[in-house]
Amino acid sequence: MTLSRLVFCLFLSSLTSAYAHGNVEYQDQQKLHDIAAQISAQNIENDIRTLVNFGTRHTLSQTQSDTRGIGAARRWIKAEFDKISSQCGGCLEVYFQSKTISGEKRIPNATEVVSVIAIQRGQTDPDRYVIMSGDIDSRVSDVMDFTSDSPGANDNASGIAGTLEAARVLSQYKFNGSIVYAALAGEEQGLFGGKILAEHAQQNGWRIKAVLNNDMIGNIAGINGVINNTTARIFAEGTRQTETPEEARTRRFTGGEVDSPSRNLARYIDWMADRYIPNLDTMVIYRLDRFARGGHHRPFNDLGYPGVRIMETNENYHRQHQDLRSQDGIKYGDSIEGVNFDYAAKLTALNAVSLAGMAWAPTPPAKVNIKGAVQPSTTLSWQIASAEQAPDLAGYKIYWRYTDAPQWQFSRYVGKVSEFTLANVVIDNYFFGVSSVNKQGFESPIVFPGAAGAFGE
Repeated sequence: MTLSRLVFCLFLSSLTSAYAHGNVEYQDQQKLHDIAAQISAQNIENDIRTLVNFGTRHTLSQTQSDTRGIGAARRWIKAEFDKISSQCGGCLEVYFQSKTISGEKRIPNATEVVSVIAIQRGQTDPDRYVIMSGDIDSRVSDVMDFTSDSPGANDNASGIAGTLEAARVLSQYKFNGSIVYAALAGEEQGLFGGKILAEHAQQNGWRIKAVLNNDMIGNIAGINGVINNTTARIFAEGTRQTETPEEARTRRFTGGEVDSPSRNLARYIDWMADRYIPNLDTMVIYRLDRFARGGHHRPFNDLGYPGVRIMETNENYHRQHQDLRSQDGIKYGDSIEGVNFDYAAKLTALNAVSLAGMAWAPTPPAKVNIKGAVQPSTTLSWQIASAEQAPDLAGYKIYWRYTDAPQWQFSRYVGKVSEFTLANVVIDNYFFGVSSVNKQGFESPIVFPGAAGAFGE
């Protein structure tokens, strides 16, 4: 490459970066770089191999064996979380969470659905939660076949291995908010593990600010012929499921269809990829999940919590929900050969820095409102977090972007105030949001004004 061409390429790169981030100021966090660097592909490989060696992890499979079936798998996962906790002085609360399910299409007979939960309590705001999850169970072509070998290497031992590895690394740090590492059961039979945890959270008043569901984070060779280890997808629904008719009417006149808390959580994760994960570009997809399909973030979305699905870009359907076999020269089945461990580590690192960034940051601002109709300026207001909830709160930051822009383009730090007016910024031309900032510069996800964008109290 000639010098002139190199300079031209660098110029184009700078333009791309400027377009992506606009006039946004951001304080780089060395601790997040350190966290990303600690994620081990070797640990993830070891964990996936262990999970695959249980033969099947079908929800209806045997539970008494120590070497085969979902019972052996969940006991091993709990033992791993217990080991991690012992290495950080008991910093994790580890337990089985279960409920007996029956009378369902895919669970006709009474079956105990058992997840493994590990909670790393926050130091100053322990009732605020961010969650990373993966799914324990696996399946073959017949969703009711609980005896055949079903390795589930990518779907979804990769997500469980990533969750374990994130816990290993993040447990070395102390955070303001709480982090939950969840190995959820019963996904293939009807998202039951997620439903159980989401209902528990709601009944116990958990202030959930983010659910990062990891479902298939290890495949780089798509059925479309594309081999790519540099991209990932973040699925995020728009209008929240719990919206009331009155809220829908307000949204019609003020916007918010693309600024649900799940969408702004996805934008936050997208920025984390740009800033801390080398050679990874994430696609924020404006949909609950893949077309007409589902995942374990949905039960949380159903109750109004912000939640997204993080996964590979190019799926290989020959390796999903398939009996192990060779047919017409094609090898079917979700075996270990279909997992790229370095790629799984990259997506695990994305989860880890996103969880850490949110758990160190203050709680997202509550009661964000906006006004400015028929005025030359825009005024935003919000509730200042209490000193008990956010003792290291520095202040707040206003963001705005053109209404057809996918990411926030402009920002202004306004300090520890509850209201600020952006002079000569016309409300009709932009979308707006507010984030919380602590004294170290860690920021919360951005909150769009009104009920459409609220992350809760």
